[in-house]
Amino acid sequence: MAAFFRRVAKAAAATPLGFRSASKAQSQSGFGGFRVPFGAIAAISGGVSYCYYLSSTNLAYLDQVNEETGPKVALNPNKWLDFKLEDTATVSHNTKLFRFSFDPSSKLGLDVASCILTRAPLGQDTEGKPKYVVRPYTPISPTDAKGYFDLLIKIYPEGKMSQHFASLKPGDVLQVKGPIEKLRYTPNMKKHIGMIAGGSGITPMLQVVEAIVNNPDDITQVSLIYGNVSPDDILLKQKLDLLATTHPNFKVFYTVDRPTDNWKGGKGYISKEMAVKGLPHPGDDTLILVCGPPGMMNHISGDKAQDRSQGELTGILKELGYTADMVYKF
Repeated sequence: MAAFFRRVAKAAAATPLGFRSASKAQSQSGFGGFRVPFGAIAAISGGVSYCYYLSSTNLAYLDQVNEETGPKVALNPNKWLDFKLEDTATVSHNTKLFRFSFDPSSKLGLDVASCILTRAPLGQDTEGKPKYVVRPYTPISPTDAKGYFDLLIKIYPEGKMSQHFASLKPGDVLQVKGPIEKLRYTPNMKKHIGMIAGGSGITPMLQVVEAIVNNPDDITQVSLIYGNVSPDDILLKQKLDLLATTHPNFKVFYTVDRPTDNWKGGKGYISKEMAVKGLPHPGDDTLILVCGPPGMMNHISGDKAQDRSQGELTGILKELGYTADMVYKF
C-alpha cells in the first residue's frame, strides 16, 4: 500500500500547462485507477486560525450510528476522535499527503462542501488546563470513501498545526471533529460556477468540481482560475488537467507570480482581465467561489468578517459588478 500511495502523491505533483478545456469526456478514473477526488484544504486558506483551550477530552475511535437509522459514520461533530496515520508521501517541496484510517465498514460523513477540524496539543495554559491549536482542513479523498481519508497539507516553518503534521509518523493519531459544513452544494444549483483559488485554497474547489463532473445529471459549467507563487507550488495539477481534458463542462487557468522560462500559463497576480476572461459574467444564475490566503482574498473579494461570516464584498469582484449573493467565500 505504501508504494501505491506514493504513486498517487507523485501523480499529484505539478507540471507546467496553461488553459485547458475539452470537447469530449473520455475517462473518469483517477491516478493509476485510484479515484482521487478533490476535497477541500490543506489548510482551508480562507478559513479561520485559532486556538481552543479545553479542560478535558472526549475521544473515541469511531462514533457509530445505530444500524437502524443509517450507516456507521466515522466523524462526530461533538467529539474529538482519534484517527490513525497510515502513511505519508511527498507531493512538492513544501506539501505532503497524509492518509488516515478508520473502520472500513464506515464512511467518513462529509457532504459537499464541508471540512473537518483538527487539533494538536500546545501544552498547558496558566491554570494548568490543556491548550490546543485547531485548524480546519478538507480531505481530498472521495466523500464516499470507506476506511480512510487523505489530507493534503502545506508545511509552513512557523505553522503550529502544519508542524504537528510534519512530526507525525505512521501509527500516530490525529484528533478530528466534524463535519463542518461550508457551502451546501446541490446539483444544478447554478448554471455556471466560477472559482478563484490560491495555493491550498484549491481543496474546497476540488470537492465541488468532483461532485459536478462525477454526476452525469449535473450540467453545471465550471471555470477555475488558480493562482500560485511558482509552477512548483501548483497542487494536484495533473488531476486538474485530467478533469479539464475529459469533461467539457470544466476548464482551468493557471497563473503564477514567479514563472519559469518555459511557463505557458498566466503571469502575475489574478487580475481583472483574467477574471473577465475566465469567469462567468455577473447574473442570477452565476456563483463565484473564492478561497485563498488573506492577501488574495482582500484583492479578489474581501476576506470574511471577524466572526467568520461572509462579510462585505469588495475587491475586483465588486468592481466587475458581482453582488454579495453571487459570491461565496470559503
